[in-house]
Amino acid sequence: MSHERHQPSVAYFCMEYGLSESLTIYSGGLGVLAGDFLRAAHALALPLVGVGIAWSEGYTEQRITAGGHAEDHPAALDRRLLHREPQTVSVTISGHEVPLAIHRVDAFANAPLYLLEPVEARDRWITRRLYGGGEDERVAQEIVLGVGGVRALEALGLAIDLHHFNEGHAVFAGLELIRRGRERGLSFEAAWAQARSRIVFTTHTPVDAGNEKHDLERLRRMGARLDLSAHELERIGGRPFNMTVAGLRLATRANAVAELHGETARKMWSHIEDGAPIFAITNGVDHRVWQDARIRDAASDEALTSAREACRSELRDEVRRACGVELDPRALTIGFARRATAYKRPTLLFHDRARAEALLDSGRVQLVFAGKAHPRDAGGRALIAELVALSRRHPGRVVFLPDYDLRLGRLLTRGCDVWLNTPRRPLEACGTSGMKAAMNGVLNVSILDGWWVEGCEHNVTGWRIGDERAHEAEADADRADADALHALLQDEVLPAFTDRARWLSMMRASIEMAVERFSADRMVRDYYQTLYREAPLRKAASGG
Repeated sequence: MSHERHQPSVAYFCMEYGLSESLTIYSGGLGVLAGDFLRAAHALALPLVGVGIAWSEGYTEQRITAGGHAEDHPAALDRRLLHREPQTVSVTISGHEVPLAIHRVDAFANAPLYLLEPVEARDRWITRRLYGGGEDERVAQEIVLGVGGVRALEALGLAIDLHHFNEGHAVFAGLELIRRGRERGLSFEAAWAQARSRIVFTTHTPVDAGNEKHDLERLRRMGARLDLSAHELERIGGRPFNMTVAGLRLATRANAVAELHGETARKMWSHIEDGAPIFAITNGVDHRVWQDARIRDAASDEALTSAREACRSELRDEVRRACGVELDPRALTIGFARRATAYKRPTLLFHDRARAEALLDSGRVQLVFAGKAHPRDAGGRALIAELVALSRRHPGRVVFLPDYDLRLGRLLTRGCDVWLNTPRRPLEACGTSGMKAAMNGVLNVSILDGWWVEGCEHNVTGWRIGDERAHEAEADADRADADALHALLQDEVLPAFTDRARWLSMMRASIEMAVERFSADRMVRDYYQTLYREAPLRKAASGG
């Protein structure tokens, strides 16, 4: 990227960040993406500041009971990674003033992360656990992130040109900017327009549950000091107040996270005629973190083969340690690891149990699963229990690795042979775990959804499952996709696995495709060139 013109200084607001498994302030893909975003901004020497929350307990540690169910245990935050700033700010929640400490995470000099936390123990209910508590807790958390974040940036003396809301959790920052404009004498409309010129927004999911809604009266009660009437709040977010709608109406530009997701999001939000135009910027992952150095340095086929065998061996060691199971080094190892939720269909291969059992009994295939469900997602928790039950029904052929985190994610996306992805199209916005696998020569076998629409060259970089046909009934889609998956494994994937020259060629094509087109560096460049363009640049911090 050329640095001849001044690049806008960006404040990146996100509810979670996946920078390290010891910094337990992330739950899944959104946070891992945010961590890669900060790392890439640092590597490219671009001016970006992360704003988040110091969760007392972070996300959960997962343990599997003797009965085969997942138990979630709070993961304590390693406070040695936090450096408290001398400045404090405060927000008002339900009429009560909440002083906030500002913690700095010294990961990257030019892309620091600032985390907010209530000073007083009596207020720590707000930030006790990531995505924990009820709706009052969620609104309070979002006031801390948004309102507290804007005030923290000012207290730190940081000159911010653009506020980037990574998901709707941060829209209170936009309401705070409007409040500040009105405080300077602007009308509501003028303050909104001024705030909007300095906000961009990323939407991450077409799944309805991921587009959060709140009762307007709850927002008025808990955030009354924002000085917005119910009518004004409704103008921004509708009734009930939809955080994604508010993000679109508060932003000057918005983006989805893959080309297909862009098409889906534009259709999904087409009724929001006064919302920001939605571009598509496909996610990327940080190759410095996710690609094994031995893979990166493998110039010859012999070196690549040796590197891949080392990664496979390390995964087998982890399975032996965690589960007491010996994987077969000769069998095709299929990996599936992501958040456990119904639309991702982790058990699609078992839709036809007889075919699945025949495949496993052949000894040619073994499956390694991992994942966590939201603690209050009963359906997701049931999926985990089903996967554990499958591992007990097929010992040595099906494995469930507990406590999926960044460390385990690295082992899996390096150590499997195939990365399986089976979402209901078009509900997978992007799916970055497949990019990580591809960078390590792990071949994707995936529904044509999310990023794979752009990355798949069938029989070259990996394989597509089925086609792009839409099925009105979920049962029909599940049946068709399961049939296509079994046929693909038998007719194409397994024969390729036994052909060393062909498999090596496909691994090379996969690695080249992923590194060149799906890196976090490319992603961040795209944001600066597309979403952050024409930012109203400022020379120094001002009140709003």
